[in-house]
Amino acid sequence: MSLVKGLVTTMRTAFRRTTTKEYPDVRPELPPRSRGVIALLEENCTSCMLCARECPDWCIYIDSHKETIPAATPGGRERQRNVLDRFDIDFSLCMYCGICIEVCPFDALFWSPQFEYAEFDVRDLLHDKERLGVWMGTVPPPPALDVKAAEPAEIAAARRPPRGTGLVGP
Repeated sequence: MSLVKGLVTTMRTAFRRTTTKEYPDVRPELPPRSRGVIALLEENCTSCMLCARECPDWCIYIDSHKETIPAATPGGRERQRNVLDRFDIDFSLCMYCGICIEVCPFDALFWSPQFEYAEFDVRDLLHDKERLGVWMGTVPPPPALDVKAAEPAEIAAARRPPRGTGLVGP
């Protein structure tokens, strides 16, 4: 009796359409904003080291130096700023938790949906700032704001006139 049940099950499923995707030939349909590789927008990075300190795997390596900026006006003060020399992420150690992206106060790190960056040598999984910058071209735009959401505080504050001008806002 169990042999007959097994044959019935085999016949029932033998002619169904397969749901298996042949990955190398057919690319998977990923959900929007899926996590693949971390991308770096180098212009926004101030070398604050928050991402490296908060990383539980210690897979982010940052080196920088200070550069003096001359005063913008005569008698003004010279300023200093950090210049990013090295920003590397070792993807052989990374566990893709996204903490580095969340703690970055300057929006320098983003998720890219690209997941095809396998290497034959594990040492090639150390991506430098140039290679991380290339992934920025694959980062999707942020999702649109909800129509019913409140206006962001930053935009509302920018519309208000400065105090003491005597101008009345809209």
